[in-house]
Amino acid sequence: MRVQWAGLSPELLLTVDRSSGEQLRAQLERQLRDAIRTGRLREDERLPSSRELARSLGLSRGLVQDCYAQLQAEGYLVTRVGSATRVAPCAGPPAPPEPAPPAELPRLVADFRHGVPDLASFPRADWLWAIREAARRMPTADLDYGDPRGSLALRTVVAGYLRRVRAAAAAPAHILVCSGYAQGLGLALQALARTGVRAVAHEDPGSPATVTASVRAAGLTPVPVPVDAHGIDVRALDATGARVVIVTPAHQWPTGVVLAPERRRALLDWARRRDACVIEDDYDAEFRYDKEPVGVLQGLAADRVISIGTVSKSLAPALRIGWLLCPPALTAGLTELKRIADRGTPTLDQLALALLIESGRYDRHLRRMRTLYAARSKALRAALAAHAPAVRLTGLDAGFHAVAHLPGGAGEETVIAAARARGVGLYGMSACRAAPAPEPPRLVLGFGDVPERAITEGIAAVGDLLG
Repeated sequence: MRVQWAGLSPELLLTVDRSSGEQLRAQLERQLRDAIRTGRLREDERLPSSRELARSLGLSRGLVQDCYAQLQAEGYLVTRVGSATRVAPCAGPPAPPEPAPPAELPRLVADFRHGVPDLASFPRADWLWAIREAARRMPTADLDYGDPRGSLALRTVVAGYLRRVRAAAAAPAHILVCSGYAQGLGLALQALARTGVRAVAHEDPGSPATVTASVRAAGLTPVPVPVDAHGIDVRALDATGARVVIVTPAHQWPTGVVLAPERRRALLDWARRRDACVIEDDYDAEFRYDKEPVGVLQGLAADRVISIGTVSKSLAPALRIGWLLCPPALTAGLTELKRIADRGTPTLDQLALALLIESGRYDRHLRRMRTLYAARSKALRAALAAHAPAVRLTGLDAGFHAVAHLPGGAGEETVIAAARARGVGLYGMSACRAAPAPEPPRLVLGFGDVPERAITEGIAAVGDLLG
């Protein structure tokens, strides 16, 4: 894409050698011809003004004007009155052939993709306000690299928010701002690997693609542990010998179960007894509809739990802002790893998020989204009751996905392929298992980014396949 210069002269790297014996004008003409012939300067690209090029090279303006006039006469350049000097059409090498555009995928009636919030509801006006205010108030010193843990302003606000909303034992000194969940998990695993950990347990079903890749990238061995109706099986976890486990206790991904009180106690007892660490993914706990929210595990054992939170589900994944609540013993190591990784998450975005939370706009957005997702959850229940009454739904107490239990005889892959042919995107539970298995057949139906009308139309289109 050609750069549109806002009344300024573009820069161009050219050199002159006054000791070479070659005339300065000849050097300039030769370098410009070569730049155009090789494609370094493309058709219609703007050149610096004669005054600016002369100033940058220490030449007379008349010499540069004569050079431009000669190349214009040869057909390399074009000049119009009142306009900049540009590279002439067809002066350079032929443009490489454009790659064939990717084949357009058929438009879906509904795409029940999971893990994505309602992107159209991102509070653009509030975010723009926060960015402007943050830039206006930002001290000059904050434009430096700063603390690798993140802005003290955001860490203080997040600590207060998590204490208030998630019953966390949060202190700004032990919060590390990170670029989303993936980086937070990677840093946590690296820090634990330095303590001698070799195996990391994770929920099954869970997020094998993300978790397994992160565990292996840290040089560790992933160990799946089964999940049942009460959450992770702590006895099975104990039998693995692992000293780290990654869990989603508030709303297990993807089954949607909440870790039962007795399992919470057992898990923390295991951590103390084994001198182990729990990595808690607190990914969508803000969105509960039918029950009171449960607090984070970290609030019960701040020395044994690393809790990771982000705004990817509450605002949008594109923001790439998250945080770790670090056990005091690991804070220094995690901070050093973050400094090595990228020196810190962008400060202006952190200050904007801090303002969004402090001003109450963040809470207001969450209340609006709870209402929206509750309505979509209700629409999904109603659509399945009308068009596929044999399908049982679970996991709808929180978040914006549900698990559809297909009746016996329905194969996951067969249903998914047939639904895609009818313009509906469905996704199976087998992809969430450490060892993919199509039985029992289940679908993970995400409705965060699917409007109510599309939910109704999508389920109507595939109801006979599901039932």
